[in-house]
Amino acid sequence: MSDLDQAFADAQENIKKLTSRPANDELLRLYALYKQGSKGDVEGKRPGRLDMVNRAKYDAWAKLTGTSSADAKQGYVDLVARLTQGTSSAG
Repeated sequence: MSDLDQAFADAQENIKKLTSRPANDELLRLYALYKQGSKGDVEGKRPGRLDMVNRAKYDAWAKLTGTSSADAKQGYVDLVARLTQGTSSAG
């Protein structure tokens, strides 16, 4: 496993340790970076306008079309690190 893949896996565990829920735009960014890093470009049909949650997820992921898996993974790792700052400090 590469260092980036390990950091990506660690970030997936670290995000579970958040004590407060990130803002919706941060959640969408996390989702999109995760999907782009693990699955690649978005596939399938865009959900209908009445399925607002899945449509927002699809749109966020679609904005990353063409982004390399490595860049998406690094973006995910960086975002998780920013969101978890201060939650992992020893007290």
